[in-house]
Amino acid sequence: MKSCPALSACILAFLAAGPLLAQNSQSEPGNGASGGPLPIVATATEVAESPSVDGDLNESAWQQAAVMTGFTQREPMDGQPASERTEVRVVFDEEALYVGVWAFDSQPENITYGERIRDYEVRQSDNVVFVLDTYNDDQNGFVFGTTPTGIEYDGQVANEGRGGGRFQGGGFNTRQRFQSGSGGGFNKNWDGSWTVATTTDDQGWYAEFRIPFNTLRYGNDVENWGFNVARRIRRLNEESFWTPVPREFSLYRLNYAGDLEGLRPPFQRLATVTPYLLGSTARDYTSATETGFGQDGNVGGEVKFQVTQGLTLDVTYNTDFAQVEVDDQQLNLTRFALNFPEKRPFFLENAGFFSVGGGGADLFFSRAIGIHQGQPVPIKGGARLSGRAAGLNVGLLHIEADGVSDLGADAHGYSVARLAKELPNRSRLGGLFINKSGPAGDFNRTQAVDAAVGVGEAITFGSFVARTDGPETASDEYAWDFSGNLNMRSFSLTGQVREIGEGFNPEVGFLPRRGYRYYQYHVMYKIRPTWLREIRPHVSYFTYNSRKSGVETGFQESARLHVDSHWEWPSGAQIHTGANLVTEGIYDPFTIRGTDVTIPVGTYRGWESQLVFNSNAAARLSATSRISFGSFLTGSRTGGSGSVTFRPNASFSTSGRVTYFDVSLPEGEFETVLLGMNFGYFFTPRIYLQSLVQYSNQVDSWSANLRFGWLNTAGTGLFIVYNDVQGFDYPAGLNHDGAGRFVESGTLARSLIVKFTRQFNVLGG
Repeated sequence: MKSCPALSACILAFLAAGPLLAQNSQSEPGNGASGGPLPIVATATEVAESPSVDGDLNESAWQQAAVMTGFTQREPMDGQPASERTEVRVVFDEEALYVGVWAFDSQPENITYGERIRDYEVRQSDNVVFVLDTYNDDQNGFVFGTTPTGIEYDGQVANEGRGGGRFQGGGFNTRQRFQSGSGGGFNKNWDGSWTVATTTDDQGWYAEFRIPFNTLRYGNDVENWGFNVARRIRRLNEESFWTPVPREFSLYRLNYAGDLEGLRPPFQRLATVTPYLLGSTARDYTSATETGFGQDGNVGGEVKFQVTQGLTLDVTYNTDFAQVEVDDQQLNLTRFALNFPEKRPFFLENAGFFSVGGGGADLFFSRAIGIHQGQPVPIKGGARLSGRAAGLNVGLLHIEADGVSDLGADAHGYSVARLAKELPNRSRLGGLFINKSGPAGDFNRTQAVDAAVGVGEAITFGSFVARTDGPETASDEYAWDFSGNLNMRSFSLTGQVREIGEGFNPEVGFLPRRGYRYYQYHVMYKIRPTWLREIRPHVSYFTYNSRKSGVETGFQESARLHVDSHWEWPSGAQIHTGANLVTEGIYDPFTIRGTDVTIPVGTYRGWESQLVFNSNAAARLSATSRISFGSFLTGSRTGGSGSVTFRPNASFSTSGRVTYFDVSLPEGEFETVLLGMNFGYFFTPRIYLQSLVQYSNQVDSWSANLRFGWLNTAGTGLFIVYNDVQGFDYPAGLNHDGAGRFVESGTLARSLIVKFTRQFNVLGG
């Protein structure tokens, strides 16, 4: 492993910034166990008669409980009292925790409701969200929330919300589900089993939550749970907290949570069975052997068993993910693979426990399991043991995937072991082991150790060291990474150094390139004038320098200097104005996907400009646009992307998007087009109809996906899914079937799937 001269300089730069904390941070003095302020304490009240979850908070159980109020703004006027009164009460019985929220509002006619569907991006509506740090370790927690429409919004916090994965939401996906690799700091895709109801009147709106204890994981030796509540008033773009959180942090910064005392959570064994029944009819028109629609039926499911109060065993058999929403298509004009987010339910619970790396080097990437060359591979079964034991975060996973001869995919077994110890002041030490085993002695292994260290309230360092090995001996099978972050009220600084050896090959990870050393820096300053919400000038730079054999050491493969400023209005509307100095070093000719344009060896450098506009996303009609023009590889590129969303009420929304680039190179000219449209009709928060239609000229096809869902608890229920893929490679009305014959239309594939899944409590329910 090679040394990094810049490493010492990075460390000194961060440590030197430490004295600025006293001048620039609004945080309270670090008196808590993890360096935060002394916690505010609230009491949960045990009740003999449980409240009904109907949104009516006038029952006697709520009158017995202590009132939590006095919310403090985080945005826009951090440290000031909230503009509207909020009250929270917590009660519990033998089976569940109940949280009641009184969200008073002097302008109830102006409440922003948002879309009425599970896990809608609640930032674009009025909402109440709370976090439970059930181990009181300031690192991990469960998040629950709702909007005035009564939707269920939940997720898991890992590593106090600090994830290595890149943000995967936004864009065309109005629900903004995101999950990079095995999980980052916040796993929004986790679906727990709980209920909520809301009501409104001329005084505001009210939310009533019931969280069964068997939905949570906790330690019996923990006297108090960390607890905090956030409320957003969307018309003011105001966010306030029960226990104050500095503006530079969020709800997931758990050392700022208060203490919830008085709880007596039971120790109980929980076992649930979640079987499914599936029927489908499908045809692959490109297959030489399929001459008609085939019918198929499947059964399978999962079993969940609570080994201890903090440790859960999940077993899956004949795993199927037919109900999972399809991926948004992406344009790719680079020579590297794209990262698509994980959405499959089995891989999502406690996903953050398995996460190491990220941002272009995910050491464990669960989408590498059960998918081969973009096509699904049957998963025969597997098991996962995850949670907390002996003071450690534990993640053990084994999956058996079947082989598919038509895809050239062999059967493989995947084993993952992850242990991590949470330490005081946001620190952590962990290890990771991954083994992929196949036929005839085929295997691939990844071993890694990682650590995080918090220094004071604003500085965090992180690092990992890893190696891989397989049946064939290779050199440079190593990787290491060191990063640091300084985050204060008006100033932030990040730096990162990473080296990936040319032989490093984590086959159950995501690694679009290897054989390089990477440097990255980012500096941002935040200005808050009276006439704007915030101005954020910033400068960032990254570079990939080659460490490949046959390529000059230090050869710059990619680099970008980014100079920009974000201008944000009180409504949330933003304009970004920036310019990039872009460098691409081509050491091996490559052909741009979907074209016959080949880029020759050379170093290509030039400027590009960009203008980004996002209107108020909570408005009935909203729009986004990103326009860029300037240098691109050997020539130039002009274009960008844009979307329009119409949301007249909580029951209906529709969006359209376009991404277009006109590329002019000496080697050839071409245009890329990506079109998409979706709509959703939400009968209730648990019954919906959604569609997504996409066209890409880069893959020369369009696809349609129509999904009907009637949800029960924890993402189970009835799903009806229709898929249609059409190609344009062939003469109008004809499509080559791969065997020298022609068939009707340009259809490539078509399927109809009906799936029903239901969760049954067989122990402790």
